[in-house]
Amino acid sequence: MRRWLPLSCLLLGSLPVPREEPDRPNVLILSIDDLNDWVGFLGGHPQAATPHMDRLAERGTVFTSAHAQAPVCTPSRVSFFTGRLPSTTGVYFLMPPPPRISSLQGVATLPGRFTAAGYRTLGAGKFLFGGGERQYFDEFGRVKANREGGADPAASTKSGLWSWGPSRGDEDDAVRDVGIAEWAAEQLAKPQPEPFLLCVGFSLPHVPMVVPRPWLARFPASEVQLPGVQANDLSDVSEYARVLTSSDVTPSMEWMLEEERWQSCVQAYLAATAFVDACVGRVLDALAASEHADDTIVVLFSDHGMHFGEKQRFGKRSLWEESTRVPLLVSRPGGGANVVEAPVGLVDLFPTLLELTGLEPETGLDGVSLVPLLDDPAADWERPAVTTWGPGNHAVRSRRWRYVRYRDGSEELYDHARDPNEWSNLAGDPEREAVLQEHRRWLPAQDAELAVQAPCSGLAAYQRANALLDEGGDR
Repeated sequence: MRRWLPLSCLLLGSLPVPREEPDRPNVLILSIDDLNDWVGFLGGHPQAATPHMDRLAERGTVFTSAHAQAPVCTPSRVSFFTGRLPSTTGVYFLMPPPPRISSLQGVATLPGRFTAAGYRTLGAGKFLFGGGERQYFDEFGRVKANREGGADPAASTKSGLWSWGPSRGDEDDAVRDVGIAEWAAEQLAKPQPEPFLLCVGFSLPHVPMVVPRPWLARFPASEVQLPGVQANDLSDVSEYARVLTSSDVTPSMEWMLEEERWQSCVQAYLAATAFVDACVGRVLDALAASEHADDTIVVLFSDHGMHFGEKQRFGKRSLWEESTRVPLLVSRPGGGANVVEAPVGLVDLFPTLLELTGLEPETGLDGVSLVPLLDDPAADWERPAVTTWGPGNHAVRSRRWRYVRYRDGSEELYDHARDPNEWSNLAGDPEREAVLQEHRRWLPAQDAELAVQAPCSGLAAYQRANALLDEGGDR
């Protein structure tokens, strides 16, 4: 026994000592629908009032050139939900809901990876499509407005969806986003035995831009500043581009001017943005008051931007700056305020959050982790952001340039150092050939076929544009 005792002790001592898993941070994602750069921390509109988002920016990293991978809700959200580009998934347009798209079956999702890693996944509101999200989360809140919150009959209306103005009730709880914020706040107030991923999807300022009258009163229509526009802005783009970005749903510039609704529309957007900012504030206040305040990563972003007269159009659904640029904030526990000017995409959020929480990376993603930029905002970053609007139509946004190539072969090139409004298309300038070549190499190598051809206005415009090719339309 005496001979074997030292050896047995040695063997026991050589065995690996079980170690506790390090505490993983929680993740709070705040998704805002159709919010462009009209927020205080990006300075997109001088009258924007977003104090709660701004205070988050003061303790996090602001990405000043973040871009959506599609200029409409569903494909953009599928992109950050899966870390894959539309040209990979074949999801290019609004319909149908992702749960009914066969090409997405079996594809890893952001909440799915977190669930598999032992996180409790919770969500409410419009995070993926606005319906059908429940199957992706452990718990999904059913939230409705506390009162009837439809538009007042006096509200401006172009179509059933495109309406804006006061709600019937003047109380904030007439708007569903308030209930979503309250539900999220309730979850944050609870003890959570496991780390959590909480996804909160707000609907405003998406149309209908209907908010209680007191919010509109903060932005008198007669004092609203309109964005700068150029009457012949589309004279240097192809007919294909003009048809692709047309819409039967959104107001035209001609309608806005004839009906004198432009200022009231901008007023409603500013008011709806201020309203959703207040909802964001409710959630941030709840986090600050909770036991999770010091161990939660907060991400805030919008799914795409919006035009309000720029490029002679309203709405999204274009490959120009107003449609693709979005707010993006990432706040880490113990982190400070930083600004990243490198172009990035929402497709990068999936791998970024995996790395920030110590989870294994996912293979086959188009997005890349933004952690190097979070650690060093001045880090080398050559990748541009790519946005797609239907197979064969892509925009490549680098630090200085926006390059657009359409399915008909027509191109656009804008120099943001000298032309931030994208008023002058330089693609035909022989001196810019090297710039064009540099950006062409970032176009997707292939375009996946349409996953589903479900009827929607975006698909209809794409089909009209492609009909020009069959007719030998101009470029």
